Amino acid sequence: MRTDNRNVKNTIISIYFLFMVVAILFATVFSSNGIFPKASMYVFQVLFVIIGYVHFIARYFEYDSDGAKLVFVNRGLILIDLINYRQHRLEFAKHKFKGYKVRNYVFYKKLVISIQHSNGRVHKESFNVTLIKPKKLRYIKQSLKKILKENKKHKQG
Repeated sequence: MRTDNRNVKNTIISIYFLFMVVAILFATVFSSNGIFPKASMYVFQVLFVIIGYVHFIARYFEYDSDGAKLVFVNRGLILIDLINYRQHRLEFAKHKFKGYKVRNYVFYKKLVISIQHSNGRVHKESFNVTLIKPKKLRYIKQSLKKILKENKKHKQG
């Protein structure tokens, strides 16, 4: 199964643009009226925090379970064509997959993958899945459950 959230990119870019326009508009209105001389700085600070949060959660996620390997990819949505500094890629054989957990925080979701190495140690990797639609996340969970079931079947047999 292959899935991703590439359709979210246009929404995130629109949100960035909207916040920038609102910040410039508020700064212009507050400074030109002289009503709240320090308010423009507070508006910029609040909008800067909101933009920082959107930048933190705005991640492209790709999942591929076709073939003999599982592939998970996380990367940023803004400037990925020019600078790919936020990429996190994990590729491993299906038989090394030992478990998963989806942690749902209030405004953030992450998928934690457990992998067993050849020395027997279990390593955990996490991926940002905040912008994945619930239906697609359900399909990913079903696919991972199926792989776990196959691994247990092969281990017993």
